[in-house]
Amino acid sequence: MRYGLIGEKLEHSYSKIIHEKLGHYSYELIPLQRDELEPFLKEGNWQGLNVTIPYKQSVIPFCEKLSDRAKQIGSVNTLVRRPDGSIYGDNTDYDGFCAMADQAGLDFRDRKVLILGSGGTSLTARAAVRDRGGRPAVISRSGSSHYGNLHLHRDAELIVNTTPVGMYPDTEEQPLDLVDFPRCRGVLDVIYNPFSTRLILQAKALGIPCSGGLTMLVAQAKRAAELFTGQSLPDGLIGGIREDLMNDLTNLVLIGMPGCGKTTVGKQLAAELGMDFADTDEEVEAAAGLSIPDLFEQEGEAVFRELEAEQLQKLGKENKLVIATGGGVVKDPLNYARLKQNGLILLLERDPRRLSIKGRPLSKNREEVMELYRERIGLYEAFADIRIMSNCSIAEVVKNIRERIGK
Repeated sequence: MRYGLIGEKLEHSYSKIIHEKLGHYSYELIPLQRDELEPFLKEGNWQGLNVTIPYKQSVIPFCEKLSDRAKQIGSVNTLVRRPDGSIYGDNTDYDGFCAMADQAGLDFRDRKVLILGSGGTSLTARAAVRDRGGRPAVISRSGSSHYGNLHLHRDAELIVNTTPVGMYPDTEEQPLDLVDFPRCRGVLDVIYNPFSTRLILQAKALGIPCSGGLTMLVAQAKRAAELFTGQSLPDGLIGGIREDLMNDLTNLVLIGMPGCGKTTVGKQLAAELGMDFADTDEEVEAAAGLSIPDLFEQEGEAVFRELEAEQLQKLGKENKLVIATGGGVVKDPLNYARLKQNGLILLLERDPRRLSIKGRPLSKNREEVMELYRERIGLYEAFADIRIMSNCSIAEVVKNIRERIGK
């Protein structure tokens, strides 16, 4: 092993994928407990390392030399072992943070910037904000500015989340409500898993310029790769790798009326793309130990919807799935975030007169189908990223989807 990432919990990191796209070297994920850190740094077989939570400050005493930026910030996320065996520490998170802000088009000059969190990434964000002329205000769990008195910072113009709140697997969490910050004109969230946290989704819904952490992750990795290899890399790689990752890992979520073919289309689409398939109705049936019609009859629709929401959240935070949903998922607005966090939402539109009604507890005849269609079509359209006509054969529907998503 020559290059890799050290941290405490790394099972859902994308760093290995990114670095092996950036350079011709192997890159490994190396989870370490605190008592393993020192012996690994001193004796491990490594040439270059990235460092993540919770060791960005813990590694500093092992560095014989730090970059000026790392000294200024007080946080290190990149280590290079020099030919004489000494360890050099740098902070490439700074490069990544600036790239993320630039992607969102955010200007820090003369603006109050609320920074959530006080760890290593917060130190980096503070330095970048100050260097770009902003006024950082740091929120931590203790001290004079904390989560209990956020109302004192309602005048914040930009908000940066450097905490793990909202990160996989606890993706339903959100560090604050943007409605409480009427002057907010930009949001950055360093979390990259999921692609869109609840905070980012709310910013988009409110029309606030924003960016999640994937751009930061790729940009800092690009700079780290330059330090590892001693070779410059084009900035254009950042956007290309980011798009490749999203294309490879994004879930494809099928919504639409009961009987429009979501399950059949989903299975065929997953098979052609080499993705795993999940059906939310099947997941609900497995969790309840009952068929959907029996669940409606014995427990009622409210119990079904509660179980459905749990399965949507479980599946929605994973990657590289084709997910076929039940026809009523759009009835709960919170289901949008559950599906959108890592997903592209595809609406299958089928002539309601051609919909199957067999085994459908809420549409037992054509009149009920038409009433349900009129009730839900606006909700489907509000959820959907892409609309796909499905009056044709399954093969044609799958072909149309692949053309629309570029796969």
